[in-house]
Amino acid sequence: MLRIHFTGDDLAAIRMAARPDALWETILSFHRLRDRRGALVFGAWREEARAKLGGETRLLGALVPQRGYFPDFLTPQAGLDGLEPGLEAIRATPPARVHTELALLSAGRSAATPLPGWALDLAQGDPAPFGRLLSALRGYHRAAIEPFWSYLESRIEADRALRGRALLDGGAEELLASLPPMLRWRAPVLEADYPVDRDVHLDGRGLLLQPSFFCRATPVVLRDPDLPPVLVYPVTHADAPAAAAADSGASPLGRLVGHTRSAVLRAIGHGGTTSELARRAGVSLASASQHAGVLREAGLVVTMRQGSSVLHTLTPLGAALLHGGRTGPGGALAKESEGPLRESGGPLRESGGHRGEGGSRRGGGGPPPPRLRYARGGPGRG
Repeated sequence: MLRIHFTGDDLAAIRMAARPDALWETILSFHRLRDRRGALVFGAWREEARAKLGGETRLLGALVPQRGYFPDFLTPQAGLDGLEPGLEAIRATPPARVHTELALLSAGRSAATPLPGWALDLAQGDPAPFGRLLSALRGYHRAAIEPFWSYLESRIEADRALRGRALLDGGAEELLASLPPMLRWRAPVLEADYPVDRDVHLDGRGLLLQPSFFCRATPVVLRDPDLPPVLVYPVTHADAPAAAAADSGASPLGRLVGHTRSAVLRAIGHGGTTSELARRAGVSLASASQHAGVLREAGLVVTMRQGSSVLHTLTPLGAALLHGGRTGPGGALAKESEGPLRESGGPLRESGGHRGEGGSRRGGGGPPPPRLRYARGGPGRG
């Protein structure tokens, strides 16, 4: 059982992530790639991703096991700013922290499957293995995540809209009560089924709520209690058309309203000025203004003046048309039966222990972390 303990200050400091986190989606999708569950939602995506991937999966598999703990340094907060800022944050992780987290990872592995030798160099801050790791993450993201990023953003934004309405209607407690059913708000504690027993005390730091497309059935929290608290939870997957449509190819929406106007409508998805629409859609300023006017007359767009510029946003009808004309990753968006809420051995940030192992919750005291185990042959072999 996971229990997140709130104070009044924590309720006042709840935050919703403004966008998908590039690294959380990358790491969690790697779990989805290797399991067979959720076939209706992820099945076609798996097929497309596997066809594009190469050696990235072997290297990432050493640090992200199919079950259990994976290092917190792989999902820094900078991932909210995009892939490259997130990768730079990984590169800047202090060697002592890398060593500690790899030791936790090593402790959860059997003697027959120790960490590869290059992990020792990684723990010592050697730039070469860091370069290999960052290249693998970048290559994986480009092959498996980037082609579907626009759709993924739309699902995260839909979840944010739902949580935002709950917050406006009833405040922070209503927001927490609106979270997916595997999370239960029993003031002042947010509970969830979890493979290990874990208490997270926010202690006035608040909580970042991070909806995730590739999180499945079980929420995820960071293992290190001293890091800024974040709760990653799965978005609700809705029904979708059966046929796939690549981001760059013809779409039903494009066939309905025309490809240029469809591009402008997509560009308005998160709001923007006429200049921004022109840049996003790859059209002239005059063309963007003309198409935005047609969409406004059709009731799909609202235009408001903001200083010397005008800001275009979608109406509910425009949003429904835009999202209804999209398919999920690989055409794979569909409602699935998630089965039992307790997903044994899912992508959880735990090594199987409970609060209290390794000393006090806020560092200091307790036994030192376990020593790293490496593959025969020593450092440098991977």
